[in-house]
Amino acid sequence: MRKIPNNGNLKMAYPLGLFVCLFIYVAYIKWHWASATQAFFSITEVATGARRGQQAHSPTRPSGRGHAVFYGIMFDAGSTGTRIHIFQFAQQPRETPTLTHETFRALKPGLSAYADDAEKSTQGIQELLDVAKQEIPFDFWKVTPLVLKATAGLRLLPEEKAQKLLQKVEEVFKASPFLVGEDCVSIMNGTDEGVSAWITVNFLTGSLKAPGRSSVGMLDLGGGSTQITFLPSTEGTLQTSPAGYITSLQVFNRTYQLYSYSYLGLGLMSARLALLGGVEGQPAKDGKELVSPCLPPGFKGEWEHAEVTYRISGEKASNPHELCAHRVSEILRGKVHRTEEVKHVDFYAFSYYYDLAAQVGLIDAERGGSLVVGDFEIAAKYVCRTMETHTQSSPFVCMDLTYVSLLLQEFGFPGNRVLKLTRKIDNIETSWALGAIFHYIDSLRRPKGPAN
Repeated sequence: MRKIPNNGNLKMAYPLGLFVCLFIYVAYIKWHWASATQAFFSITEVATGARRGQQAHSPTRPSGRGHAVFYGIMFDAGSTGTRIHIFQFAQQPRETPTLTHETFRALKPGLSAYADDAEKSTQGIQELLDVAKQEIPFDFWKVTPLVLKATAGLRLLPEEKAQKLLQKVEEVFKASPFLVGEDCVSIMNGTDEGVSAWITVNFLTGSLKAPGRSSVGMLDLGGGSTQITFLPSTEGTLQTSPAGYITSLQVFNRTYQLYSYSYLGLGLMSARLALLGGVEGQPAKDGKELVSPCLPPGFKGEWEHAEVTYRISGEKASNPHELCAHRVSEILRGKVHRTEEVKHVDFYAFSYYYDLAAQVGLIDAERGGSLVVGDFEIAAKYVCRTMETHTQSSPFVCMDLTYVSLLLQEFGFPGNRVLKLTRKIDNIETSWALGAIFHYIDSLRRPKGPAN
């Protein structure tokens, strides 16, 4: 026979059960509120600390999968365009961060094109910021560093005009919802540009994750400047390099002594102007036509550089490559430091090195590839000899190839030295922007002394 439950015991169980349920509910609410409050104050501490120049913690958020997720936004204000790089990172405790996603957008012209009307520069900046808002989750906006670094385009402008442009950008940045520090907008010196690109390529190739692994060198050829950076392995290079060529870098809790130098005025566009006999930022005297044996004979046209339009033409020569090479040698003489160690370091080459090699078929235009330094000279001799056949389509190719081949020789690269030319490593852009945002975020994490 089934036992009939005691109604008195049931009456006692109901209140007890309600009390237990209520206790569990209140405990859950307190735990959830404490977690939310802690997360809020963590975010606020990062934002206010960075804005006030105080010690700031790493702008990261736990993902719930054992690693932290964080973002960074870097604007690259170059001489020919403004680009935004939006990076997403993941990081395990005490490990080097991993780049999990990058969004890239670019607009033309560069900021320097608005030198005489700074107000017009803000529209493009705002357009690129809107991309960042779409790509980054709302909860991360307040802790995502927003930085703009301007390169050779602004370095070549008069200081007053450059500062007006930067001030306009800073106004737009401070009105944005992102993390904006006192140094969020600046002109990047050439050494920092080279060092940041070195960080990028060595991070993407894995050299920074494994301290014992050999690093690679970096060659970058922009419009207004060119950079060379590598990690010397001999004491002789450190001791004999001129002042300003060795720089100390601290990143990912390690310190590196790098050979790094930026040559302002030796970028490809500035070199073209010098080879034509023009002066940076100034129109030709009395509208005079600039003539060069590096251009196809019979060619006449116009070329715009740094908002100045020049009338240019070619001249007939029995050996155009020889004459062009002589002119390039005059331009480079005494301006480039040569070091023996480049003969023994693996180098990646970017930007116009890549574009030029792809243009003449030395590498695949999409995938990049490897070549030897002497390939640029072989291509230059052939193109200069046959340039009448491509007068209108690419009148500068003889000049550009001749310049690049002699520039590499001036750096000390032998003709048989292999260079790797690429736009991306593991589908990530090989620009200085990644290295620069790493360095910036790393500086936010490092404790700052009272003087700072």
